[in-house]
Amino acid sequence: MIDSIGGWLGLERRFEMPSFSYKAVGDTGEQVSGVLTAENYQVALRMLEEQSLYPIKVSEGAEGGDGGGGRRRVKGAQLTTFYSQLADLLKAGVPMLRSLDVLSRQASGGSMSLVLKELRESVAGGMALGEAMGKQPHAFPQLQSSMVNAGEQGGFLEDVLSRIAIFSEKQDELRNKVLGAMIYPCILVVVGTGVVLMLLLVVVPKLREHLREESFNILTHIVFGLCDFLQESYLTVIIVGFGLAFGLSAWSKTKSGRRSLEVFKLKAPIMGKIFTMVAICRFCRILGTMLHNGVPILQSLKISKDSAGNDILAEVIEKAGESVKKGEALSTPLGKCGLFPPSVVDMIAVAEEGNNLETVLVQIADTNEVRTGRMIDLGVRVIEPVLLVMMAGAVFVVAMALLLPILTMGGSAM
Repeated sequence: MIDSIGGWLGLERRFEMPSFSYKAVGDTGEQVSGVLTAENYQVALRMLEEQSLYPIKVSEGAEGGDGGGGRRRVKGAQLTTFYSQLADLLKAGVPMLRSLDVLSRQASGGSMSLVLKELRESVAGGMALGEAMGKQPHAFPQLQSSMVNAGEQGGFLEDVLSRIAIFSEKQDELRNKVLGAMIYPCILVVVGTGVVLMLLLVVVPKLREHLREESFNILTHIVFGLCDFLQESYLTVIIVGFGLAFGLSAWSKTKSGRRSLEVFKLKAPIMGKIFTMVAICRFCRILGTMLHNGVPILQSLKISKDSAGNDILAEVIEKAGESVKKGEALSTPLGKCGLFPPSVVDMIAVAEEGNNLETVLVQIADTNEVRTGRMIDLGVRVIEPVLLVMMAGAVFVVAMALLLPILTMGGSAM
């Protein structure tokens, strides 16, 4: 019983085998390098031979650099495909090592191929799949490796892999929807800025030569002053712009800056509600998926806290975990924070009473992701006319600054 509880809480310690960094040549003549875990030097050589790799150098200890897959990043779509295919192979009765071998050969080079090769080597060395994934945090997020660990310990690994694939696919769909919706507003901003700059730097100076100063009005003076400033101090403007961008980037990486940005994202007009619901949907789906796969609620809250994508929401979830640890309901601290909509809090409260929290959390994520998609479409529809009006306003100001002196000169001539 104690061993089982220790396994769930991640307290069980495995026998640590030494790691060997290697450089070898494959059948195609391509040189590869990486890190594998083996009982001794001879076993490491045998593992390389099994993979048709001819060792050039094998030394004990993991060397730094990019040799190992632990520092390589892979695309989310590649991970989704990997989880789905691995689940299908395991359900068909294919052994784990052979499944990883097939998938590593199937991957068409690049980081994913190297990551899967190292994953296969670690599993062949005696590691569990979740533990081997944990060695490569840049490739496999902690959430996914923790869920795989729980699936291995509970005996439902195939189900966990399938659920991770579905979860990753839904997250990619929502992320792509947000990015796709922002493409047109970004194009409007770039094109509008370019048009205004062209008017100020090309059109205005040419027309200025034909205008008399006594016909100028206040708009004309402002536009001509801005034009002179851009022509004379364009280097200063560029340097200041890059300086501000660099300063904001550095400030956003500080603790206070990151927190201020998180608050702004949650409180921003129109987009603030969208950012909040995206984070809540991610939290509900992660927590519901982990609870469904048998991960204890305290461990699930700890992992979902780090995967919420928002520091303020993470603090709320951490406080909720402390309340649950004291025996309180999860819905109570979530309702007090003011971030979760009352409907979501009520559904969580009813689910806790009915002992079906994992099912309701996934339903909340499914329902609110559809609503969030509609909110994104509505937000973009509001942003587009606002940007168009701003562009039209800027062009109108420049046009009036030039047309009024022309009309004044024409009236004087008549």
